[in-house]
Amino acid sequence: MDERIFLASPHMSEEGYELQYVHEAFDTNWIAPLGENVNQFENELADKVGIKSAAALSSGTAAIHLALKAAGVGEGDVVFCPSLTFSASANPIIYQSATPVFIDSDEKTWNMDPEALEEAFKKYPNSKAVIVVHLYGLSADMDRIIDICNKHDVALIEDAAESLGTYYKGKQTGTFGDYGIFSFNGNKIITTSGGGMLISNNEEKIAKARFWATQARDKARHYQHSELGFNYRMSNVVAGIGRGQLKVLDGRVAKKNYIFNYYKKELENLEGIEFMPTNSFDAPNRWLSCITLNGKVRPIDIMGALEKENIESRPIWKPMHMQPFFKVYDFIGNDVAEKLFANGVCLPSDTKMTDADLERVVKIIRGLWL
Repeated sequence: MDERIFLASPHMSEEGYELQYVHEAFDTNWIAPLGENVNQFENELADKVGIKSAAALSSGTAAIHLALKAAGVGEGDVVFCPSLTFSASANPIIYQSATPVFIDSDEKTWNMDPEALEEAFKKYPNSKAVIVVHLYGLSADMDRIIDICNKHDVALIEDAAESLGTYYKGKQTGTFGDYGIFSFNGNKIITTSGGGMLISNNEEKIAKARFWATQARDKARHYQHSELGFNYRMSNVVAGIGRGQLKVLDGRVAKKNYIFNYYKKELENLEGIEFMPTNSFDAPNRWLSCITLNGKVRPIDIMGALEKENIESRPIWKPMHMQPFFKVYDFIGNDVAEKLFANGVCLPSDTKMTDADLERVVKIIRGLWL
């Protein structure tokens, strides 16, 4: 069988940048808990995206959790969250004993529908926060969402786990809200094997998040804890990998866009196939290349044909309001998210793919239309 093609797998730099920083951690014996790599990764990431402050954490999920805590979200509070996302966007709402209300997508961006968000505020005028997700590296309609949040005086949290390297009107996604979140999970555009980052221009809140993330240990000679803490800090070794990966981010974004454009050129003329949207305000990182199907060929046909040839693909995220755990919570909108899930496919978008790999994928897909 031919070599496996992954959807999106870790891709270390050919130059070995990551090893340089990892070796420094070993040479100085700063393996854990923190160290210079953590400090510099925070500084370098903040500088890269244009934000004042960042906290390196164990995951993007941890970053969302601490963002909600920093925003004052607590028991019984309502938090608006897009339905079309990974569960990690919604789970931390439950961690804080708050109540998620799921918002439909719009067709223009595949992200949170501003019209549905307005309707949600009519029903829940005392909502505490909004989590907006930049799905698959596509920017949400941020001007409208920011205006709505400002009008209702609620905290805006940007889940930019999939959109590092995506720009909205020339500004990095994740930097518009009160708090932004990045993920460095193994499948993301750059990876630390696992990890995340909480960012904000509110340096005091980021300092507080670091405090909570290190078990909320008070400044005292003995171990003293006046608040509930969490074991959420990133290790110095992991941060070293992140510093190296930051050096190749721009190249990874370029390759993701190359993959998307290759697929679009070769497949867009097939009947019933449409590609993820492109908007004038959005410079996406194209983390995954996604399509929808509205003809006789269905998503399961493409995924099955690719899997037979040892090629990984997957459906679009299943909406949260359709999930067994979350279906008890309210949903505001129509059926856009459901249709995207029913008709969508994420094509292999691994940055190590060669043109021969891409042609292999394209040939299999085209064959379904013969």
